[in-house]
Amino acid sequence: MAQIKIIECPRDAMQGIKEFIPTEKKVQYIQSLLRCGFDTIDFGSFVSPKAIPQMADTAEVLSRLDLSRTQSKLLAIVANTRGAENASQHPEIQYLGYPFSISENFQMRNTHKTIAESVETLQEILNIADASGKEVVAYLSMGFGNPYGDPWNVEIVGEWTEKLSGMGVKILSLSDTIGSSTPEVIEYLFSNLIPKYPKIEFGAHLHTTPTKWFEKVDAAARSGCTRFDGAIQGFGGCPMAKDELTGNMPTEKLLSYFTSKKMDTNVKMMSFEASHNEATKIFSVYH
Repeated sequence: MAQIKIIECPRDAMQGIKEFIPTEKKVQYIQSLLRCGFDTIDFGSFVSPKAIPQMADTAEVLSRLDLSRTQSKLLAIVANTRGAENASQHPEIQYLGYPFSISENFQMRNTHKTIAESVETLQEILNIADASGKEVVAYLSMGFGNPYGDPWNVEIVGEWTEKLSGMGVKILSLSDTIGSSTPEVIEYLFSNLIPKYPKIEFGAHLHTTPTKWFEKVDAAARSGCTRFDGAIQGFGGCPMAKDELTGNMPTEKLLSYFTSKKMDTNVKMMSFEASHNEATKIFSVYH
């Protein structure tokens, strides 16, 4: 039975919410997620509070989490070397996530850097992670398409995968960002890239409308992808690429898919149900 890694992303679910969610509420929610058996929790980010005010208390949230009885690893998003240095000071964090876009327009929107500058930043973050015993998860945003008019095709995605592999990236998550992926493109990319780069662990960070989730997950899974990002009930999405219909991949949909295929996710369903209820409580108040 194939082992599937589910990365739960409360950070992605919360970051676009304007009203500040109290720190104790975040801690309570993330603590419930730590009981579920997810491979990794994308719990916060070390970025400028001006850019993402909701994540200003990430270090405080981390200090309050009880990690004594969880197998889940923690991932924090960073957008520059300062953020990477801050995150690397925390031994509880295993992964630094860096959003790297192959769209010049989106890279400027997201991190105020050109692609060339972003390549330099990623190399510095890889060095920081290496020195502090952490791993980098690079997110190839606009991995499945580009609405901003920048050049995009599967060959460009392949060229960037080659370059990032050469830089030492070992975990590469292809990111949908605006829900533009189609099953055909998902299947083509994963079925070609996974065999070609056996040293890279490929992930799927898919955004979706409510009716398209199955075909996207199915295309990625059939093509050999075993790492999937999700957010309970599909909350959130990228605040830099807003579309009311497009949200994160609902974790419960991922779980139902892999359960039906008899593929193991290691998630404890009773604990997940409790987290699902916590999510309803938080996101019905703060939205």
